[in-house]
Amino acid sequence: MIQAVIFDMDGTLIDSEPLWKESEKEVFSSVGVKVCKKLSAKTASMTTREVTEFWFSHFPWADESLEQVENKVIDRVATLISEKGESLDGVKDILDFFHRKGLKIGLATNAPARLIPVVLNKLAISEYFHCTSSSEHEVQGKPHPAVYLTTAKKLKVNPSKCIAFEDSLSGIIAARKANIKTVAVPHWSEFTNKKFNLSHVKISRLADFNDLHLEKLASCV
Repeated sequence: MIQAVIFDMDGTLIDSEPLWKESEKEVFSSVGVKVCKKLSAKTASMTTREVTEFWFSHFPWADESLEQVENKVIDRVATLISEKGESLDGVKDILDFFHRKGLKIGLATNAPARLIPVVLNKLAISEYFHCTSSSEHEVQGKPHPAVYLTTAKKLKVNPSKCIAFEDSLSGIIAARKANIKTVAVPHWSEFTNKKFNLSHVKISRLADFNDLHLEKLASCV
């Protein structure tokens, strides 16, 4: 029986990837990084620290520490989310769906912890969540399972009784490593990509999730 559901944040609840890209290009360019699409594509599922280290390894800068630059990126993203962040299709529908069923609801993200309340407040969904966790406080970010194991522990639910909603392959791998059943909600441009076959269920938007999906996940061994 499913007892809890855990959501990824960026790209699953909020359409934030364009905001991250805007922030990263602005901040990293200011310290001399030549931000290009080819390299930028490699950073999509990284933590902010990993992204900062990635760009520093390609274009080392001298005047500011990695931590200072990383914090500038995070601060800029927070501003952009507050100004123009938008929820993805069906966020409140699915949160209401699980709330009515009495399931516990958690959040597990690679994003820095201080961005979690910024997003939840912007989308007006804070009250739905029993707990939140950031990979910032773990040994590694996704695809390592640590942030999912921590969230399940906070919810006081065995991971095998949880469902994870993810838009990325690294997130799905993290949840599966934690023995959590997964629902892929890929960006429309990646929906037919076979890599998402790793997930137990795949839907095109959160609002499409229904009782049949829940029953299927409950029966998965």
